[in-house]
Amino acid sequence: MLTIWGRTTSSNVQKVMWAIGELGLPHERIDLGGPFGGNRDPEYLTLNPNGLIPTMRDDDGFVLWESNAIVRHLAATHGPEPLEPADARGRARAGQWMDWQLTVAAPAIIPVFWQLVRTPPEKRDAAAIATGKEKSIAAFGIADAALGQSAYLAGDSFSYGDIPLAIMARRFLELVPERPAMPNLERWYGAIDLRPAFQQHVASIPMV
Repeated sequence: MLTIWGRTTSSNVQKVMWAIGELGLPHERIDLGGPFGGNRDPEYLTLNPNGLIPTMRDDDGFVLWESNAIVRHLAATHGPEPLEPADARGRARAGQWMDWQLTVAAPAIIPVFWQLVRTPPEKRDAAAIATGKEKSIAAFGIADAALGQSAYLAGDSFSYGDIPLAIMARRFLELVPERPAMPNLERWYGAIDLRPAFQQHVASIPMV
């Protein structure tokens, strides 16, 4: 059985749990990080020297950290359907969007999330919020344009390439209502929102 360390409210843990849900894998999840602490304990640091979440351990004792790496590993070892694209170009496109989520989309929307969700109103930085919203609109505009060419990010089928960005898109769509029309992004997110594993491990979890 897989063991996953990490709290359900972490966007990175949600990636892994969503993938586990799509694949129907038996697992145990252990609350760690945030209000639960434990991520700086020596025992945990032997598993993940970064002290971050999530961390995965499989039946054979193989340990892996970094959420996108875990998602790809689970898809490769327990799939390929429904997560791993069948062809090399599809896998490359999926990986491209997973990396883009880390380098562009997340850095744009996370300051908005921190200011509007985790910062008391009297301490919020209006300039940081405005800048974050502007960058988020630009970033998700790129995704909207790409989704005008295919149903999902890596092609016409759902894949692990959609997982990281959909979690960020939830934040964007809820926290940036004053955005321009993005019909392709909204169509794609609507299809994602119908997936039971997304509902269980992402949509039903409060943003806190």
